[in-house]
Amino acid sequence: MSLSGQKEIFQVESVYGAFYSGGDIEWTSDGSKLLCLCDGKIKVFDVNTGKVLPFCNQEEAKDDEDEDIVLTFCLSKDNTTVVSAHKSGLFKCWKWQEEEPVPQMWKGLHRGPVARTALTGDGAVLVSGGSDSSVRVWDLHHHACLRNLKGLQGVVSVLQVLEGKEGRRTLVFAAGDDTVIRSWDLVSGELKREYSGHFSKVTALTFDEDHKHLISCGRDKVVILWDLEAGGQLRTIPTYECLEAMVVVPTAPSTTAPRPQHDSILVAVAGEKGIVTIWDLAHNCLVFQQSNSMVKAAEGGGVAVTGLLYCEHLKTLAVVSVDHNVILHHAVTFAVTRQLVGFSDEILDIVYLGETDSRLAVATNSCDIKVYKTSDMSCQLLQGHQDIVVTLATSPANRNILVSGSKDKSVRVWLVTDKEAVCVCLAMRHTAAVSAVALPITKCNFLVSAAHDNTIKMWHLPTKLKPDKSESLNVHLTTLAHEKDINAICVSPNDKFIATGSLDKTAKVWSCEDLSLVGVLTGHRRGVWNVSFSPVDQVLLTSSSDCTLKLWALSDLSCIKTLEGHESSVMAGRFVTRGLQVVSVGADGLLKLWSIKTSECVKSFEHHDAKIWALVVSSDETRLVTGGADSQLVVWRDVTEESAARAAAERQERALQDQELANLLHDEDLLPALRLALTLERPATALKIIETVLKQDRDGLLDTVRQLREDQKRTLLKLATEWNSISKHCYAAQMVISCLMDDISDGSLRLEKSSLEQILPYTERHFKRMTQLMQDLHLLQYTAALMKPHS
Repeated sequence: MSLSGQKEIFQVESVYGAFYSGGDIEWTSDGSKLLCLCDGKIKVFDVNTGKVLPFCNQEEAKDDEDEDIVLTFCLSKDNTTVVSAHKSGLFKCWKWQEEEPVPQMWKGLHRGPVARTALTGDGAVLVSGGSDSSVRVWDLHHHACLRNLKGLQGVVSVLQVLEGKEGRRTLVFAAGDDTVIRSWDLVSGELKREYSGHFSKVTALTFDEDHKHLISCGRDKVVILWDLEAGGQLRTIPTYECLEAMVVVPTAPSTTAPRPQHDSILVAVAGEKGIVTIWDLAHNCLVFQQSNSMVKAAEGGGVAVTGLLYCEHLKTLAVVSVDHNVILHHAVTFAVTRQLVGFSDEILDIVYLGETDSRLAVATNSCDIKVYKTSDMSCQLLQGHQDIVVTLATSPANRNILVSGSKDKSVRVWLVTDKEAVCVCLAMRHTAAVSAVALPITKCNFLVSAAHDNTIKMWHLPTKLKPDKSESLNVHLTTLAHEKDINAICVSPNDKFIATGSLDKTAKVWSCEDLSLVGVLTGHRRGVWNVSFSPVDQVLLTSSSDCTLKLWALSDLSCIKTLEGHESSVMAGRFVTRGLQVVSVGADGLLKLWSIKTSECVKSFEHHDAKIWALVVSSDETRLVTGGADSQLVVWRDVTEESAARAAAERQERALQDQELANLLHDEDLLPALRLALTLERPATALKIIETVLKQDRDGLLDTVRQLREDQKRTLLKLATEWNSISKHCYAAQMVISCLMDDISDGSLRLEKSSLEQILPYTERHFKRMTQLMQDLHLLQYTAALMKPHS
């Protein structure tokens, strides 16, 4: 902190945003990263750290009108090349792991959008399938279309390349709207086989390890095993659900019965039921089916699956659900190892969990609560509510208890541990959507809730919660609190008072004993969004849609401070620094830090692109987490002490350099002095040194300038441009520019256009003045010569 002990600077430590919103998803062979389509862009998700990384330089296009969205993409087997097809009809080939990759671009010949792409094993040939019923083969080196494979009907739904083994030719497989799978010779373009057997759209194709069989599935609820050479059906297995994804797996979970045999062909399939099943196609039997308990643990029950990925390196199966979640299962035990949330929509509320703030509970536009581990941002989904969860609460008295309120009119109490999180209590007495919940600070023996039925309720909470038993809560007290929707509720630090904020422009204080009204706080011109008690004083903080925050004295219910600075509604405010400061977030996307003593905004911080709904402060107040309508979780770190230490070190270093410069000038060691003056940005001292060098040895200036580094020459040129605009310093400026002219001419020292525009007019003016001065001097000398008496 600063010398006053208050916070001054918050810096973005990490950002966790959306990385998958549907479409293509690829997994690198080492399992460390996922490449996903998100809002028309490719994003890279680091599986180990949970961070979302931008893909190459695509973030440069911020204007939606200029943005060329990605329709589909594919990743080469060696993880080095990504080819993307865009809305503009362009193909782009990226070496995405390079530091500053420049994409190779060429125009596609498809008459319409490209639906699917695939690369050969060496990444030299691209195959693309479009909505124009054509499949084209491209040479990536020359960006030339080698051939157009015809025979398909409708939009290409699946596209695969089968590498030739043991002298076999490489084949291209594709299927369209006519449900017939066709294969072509990649080199000759000849149509080789037609596999007719499906009666609905084919959704996935794959091959066995020996490349003797083709496996397909579709929305006709069957999996078909084909003889690759003969083209006939060997097995047709009914699954009784529309299938969307399929992948070959080398083994089945160890709990399965019957056990797979050595010649088994195992495929994992999933679809509309959201359950993964593994079939042994060679022996026509089901070897594994995800049980209801497993589905419940993965929180994916009833959610359709759109994709399956298998990583051989990690022995892990990734299940991609229709709600953009990626669930990782261990291939041997099929236990859930990670849950990744690809897209959260708007973030409505955030709370810290755990004694060391080890977890972060997030409420989004979803029925599920997302609980993240702060170490790696792996996620666990808490499922139970039937409608969107809008509010969360926890208490310092027990950081493992989480309370949630939902639009389904219910309040749930969760017991969260490192191993599991279970619902232990359910409260259902509100007649409208629950909008706010709160727990006491000193002892978790009750909870309070507010809803759009304009009432607040106090519920008895058991002191001992049993994870193996869920019970219903009883209402202790109920009162009609406001005339309009209640947005916020909180409990005082001594558990004696409750404060509420409402759209009726008022905040009210209630007694915890009998929910009797203590007082009404009036003064806001619009609805109140948030209320918060000071941790040390009898003060209440309110934030409102009138763009202000107000501090109220509980002793006489008077407004003692008004904090103005936000340009839109203030959505939340929290006390920090022992109640001496306030942090707030608003619909303007800003995080603001306020000093209560001066009633001024200390600093504003910007990172969000939309309204910020949620704000939470860690227990030690070293971190803040904000979330909003841009689906981003932003972690801010207090760097006040670090900044102060860095500034002190810089001041000390500068003082030493100033003393060193003074010593060099005293010793007339001009070259080191000039270098140091340029480093310290001392234009007057640099000019003095230049003029001294010119007085001593005019030719020595060129040698002095040549020994400077490139950055020092650039700084010197910038200073010379400024000196050139002053007549008494123009001589020194012109000499410096003359010395730097060789570097400017050969391009080693770049002269900006703005600098050139400043140099030329003044140089021309100085040249004219010198020319006129020389003419006057010669005329004076001529006149003086004529006036001399003849000898």
